[in-house]
Amino acid sequence: MDNHLYLIYILSFVIGSILGLLLSYKKYSEPFIINKIDVLALIMAIIGWVLALNAQLIPAIPEFITVTVGVFLFAMVFGMRPGYGRYETVIGFAVAGIIWILRTVLL
Repeated sequence: MDNHLYLIYILSFVIGSILGLLLSYKKYSEPFIINKIDVLALIMAIIGWVLALNAQLIPAIPEFITVTVGVFLFAMVFGMRPGYGRYETVIGFAVAGIIWILRTVLL
C-alpha cells in the first residue's frame, strides 16, 4: 500500500474526530447521563465501519475512497464527547465484523 494512502486515512480520521467532537458538544450540553442510543450516530457508525472493513463490496468505487469515507464516518462517532457514541461504535463494528465474516466464509 502506498504511504500516501495512510496519510489520507489518518487525516480522514483526525478530521472526522474533530468534527464529531464539535457536533456532539453542540448536540449534548450535559455530561453523559442518558443511556439512549442516538439513531443518527448509529447509522453513521454502521455505514462507516462497513465501508472501512468491507470496501471490496462496492467494486464501482475505488477502494481507497470507500475506506476514506468509512474512516471519516466512524471517526465522527468514535470522536464524540466522552461517554457518547460508545454503544453506537461497538454496534457498528459488530455489524461490519459479522458482514466481513459472512463474506469471507461464504465466498
